[in-house]
Amino acid sequence: MTIHREGYPTLAIVTITLGIINFAIWQLLPENNVVQNIVLIISLILFFTVLQFFRHPPVRVLLNPNHVLAPCDGKVVVIEETVEEEYFKSPRRQVSIFMSPINVHVNRNPVSGVVRFVKYHAGKYLVAWHPKSSSENERTTIVVQNEKGIEILIRQIAGALARRICWYVKEGQIVKQGTEFGFIKFGSRVDLFLPLEAKICVKIGDKTQAGVTVIAEFGN
Repeated sequence: MTIHREGYPTLAIVTITLGIINFAIWQLLPENNVVQNIVLIISLILFFTVLQFFRHPPVRVLLNPNHVLAPCDGKVVVIEETVEEEYFKSPRRQVSIFMSPINVHVNRNPVSGVVRFVKYHAGKYLVAWHPKSSSENERTTIVVQNEKGIEILIRQIAGALARRICWYVKEGQIVKQGTEFGFIKFGSRVDLFLPLEAKICVKIGDKTQAGVTVIAEFGN
């Protein structure tokens, strides 16, 4: 299993902490094998739970300029027409994907194109499905313009567990569909804001895979 680069510092801290706890138990209760084994088992469960948050499996991306691919693994929780207030300031079709702690947390570019806008916002840590999480939580807004001149807005939103949003793109950068643009630690959410004419290809409750699932498509 490949581990994402964002996981190494966290895994190092977890390993050291659990190591200290187990060492302390062995020193304080040298004859109590039952307690030692229980603590060791709990430690291993915690370690592998954190480890799976940072897995980074390979993805086979089928490039298509007419498709908007899923930016993350998760479940579609919102499909609605709304006014995007930060960048477009006009009606857009919003598709939101909730990432649970058991999902892969790598974020991938839904389209190829040029990054036109990047902005980070510090904020709250409401649960990711809260209606105000899109505008009040810690978040990053990224806009990519594809080769047809269509702009797609991607918003990474931290959830109640997430405490760090990572992004690896900057304004003016050329990105390729399906390549990695960011990572959100633990539970979180990603919103897509699409033109109203985009044909939505998913429905509420659908499971998505980053760089694979077609969220929406445009005509030729």
